[in-house]
Amino acid sequence: MTASSRREKIEAMLADDPTDTFLRYSLAMELDKEGSHKDSLARLNELSIDSPPYVPAFFMAAQQLVRLDRVEEARTILREGIAAAREQNNSHAAGEMSEFLSSLGELGE
Repeated sequence: MTASSRREKIEAMLADDPTDTFLRYSLAMELDKEGSHKDSLARLNELSIDSPPYVPAFFMAAQQLVRLDRVEEARTILREGIAAAREQNNSHAAGEMSEFLSSLGELGE
């Protein structure tokens, strides 16, 4: 299955259920793979401002931003993600994002 057909399949399922968080996240990941970073980051941002925020969206957005040499933005997203993860008692995700944030300090300074 090609990337575009995967994306098309996800988009078709989203048409049936536009609020499905995992499908929305999956579409953002496909867009990233295709190099559509602006669209991918916009969709991850939508997930991060959902109520409650979808915690994995913060981590994936930060990783994508680092690959795009947008490290300051990645740091901001990680701090927001860590707060959201802690609010949801997701210590595993908070820990992963904290480690990634620490690694960025060494690269960016």
